[in-house]
Amino acid sequence: MKFKGIIPALVTPVNKDRTINVPALEKLVKDLIEQGADGFYVGGATGEGVVLSADAHRQLTREVIRITDRRVPVIVHVARMNNEEMIELAKYAESCGADAISAIPPIFYKYGNDGIYEYYKELADSVNIPIIIYNNPNTGVTFTQALLDRLFTIKQITGIKWTNYDFSAVMQLKYRHPEINIINGPDEVLLLGLTAGCDSCIGTTYNFVLPLAKKIYNAFLDGDMKTAQSEQMRLACIVDALLWHQGLMASRVILKNQGYDGFEVPHFPMVPFTKEQETELIERLKELGMEF
Repeated sequence: MKFKGIIPALVTPVNKDRTINVPALEKLVKDLIEQGADGFYVGGATGEGVVLSADAHRQLTREVIRITDRRVPVIVHVARMNNEEMIELAKYAESCGADAISAIPPIFYKYGNDGIYEYYKELADSVNIPIIIYNNPNTGVTFTQALLDRLFTIKQITGIKWTNYDFSAVMQLKYRHPEINIINGPDEVLLLGLTAGCDSCIGTTYNFVLPLAKKIYNAFLDGDMKTAQSEQMRLACIVDALLWHQGLMASRVILKNQGYDGFEVPHFPMVPFTKEQETELIERLKELGMEF
């Protein structure tokens, strides 16, 4: 299957004991479905999946799949430093009804292309649902065209989440592998990703400005580039405000100020905002047209 549309990379609400705040999660997921979310990406960078305990990760996975109740697809990111744990989480996600598995490449150590290939091959062999590679430069891994050509020979690998600004590479990839599901990552260049050939978009800001992202996506599909460009400029400014205010913690503060409980607790060692920082962020976003 090819994933289409705007897919929020879910922010993960947690309790003080680091378990998942299920009521907060349920409210957010249901609200986003009502707003037109085309799926969910669970436990990725935005969801801080790599710092969740395995138990919390499993809880997050099963609860999102339960809440969505097959209304929209769910992609579960399962990468860990320990391969055995990653595969266990992948199998668990499949057993819960996940539509696809995603994973960043192995990080910290320099494994080389052969090691990266074997890593994804082992993951793909462990499940019977699609695998979405997660290309994020923060991992320190460069996915060359040659490496991607090799990875796409693995039957289960059907797509790639492209959190990268190299859209020339996206166009080359689309030309060489038209069957591959390419999903744009950076929200601030959503429109550029679509223009380069991405099929859909996964992003952080879609947790709290989903209607804006849907407007850009739909305007692009309708050929209304004037509207798409205008709204993309506003989204880029919103992303810039987040990045100036510690990105992930800013996302939690926004959801809190939109009336969602369970997002004021950060994952350790993330530091909570001061009242002054919170006020500065919210006032800046109000200037950009966001409502609270």
